[in-house]
Amino acid sequence: MITKVEVERFNLISSRPFDKILAAIKDAIGHPDMIAFAKRTAAAPTFPEFESIVREGLGKTGLMLFMELDHGAVIRKATGRDKARMVRLIVGNPLIMQQMARHAPDAGSYAPVTVLVDERSDGVHRLSFVSRTIFQYRSNSRL
Repeated sequence: MITKVEVERFNLISSRPFDKILAAIKDAIGHPDMIAFAKRTAAAPTFPEFESIVREGLGKTGLMLFMELDHGAVIRKATGRDKARMVRLIVGNPLIMQQMARHAPDAGSYAPVTVLVDERSDGVHRLSFVSRTIFQYRSNSRL
């Protein structure tokens, strides 16, 4: 099996405080209750009903938060330091994913996307995300 993955990662540097960066991102995305969202979308009998439920959960950017991981909390516990701040947001839109995956099934492996906000030891705040992923895939194996 041969798999080639090209990833273009953007790193934006900001002088804005960490909390303000994170708050601005969270303000721009939807925050549905993911347990209720999963139940409602699974129970939707038609795609238009599914689409309506998804649209209810989207923020002004057309994205929603699937999960938030506080990587900094883990680092702080491991190191005993109180300064490591790093939050990973997993965001996306199931309607966009289905359009992508319909044409390229491998797209399901990189949607939703990760946005990482971190504070480095130099006091600089960074926002990182993958902007484009190109997959080439050839497999001679059978599942």
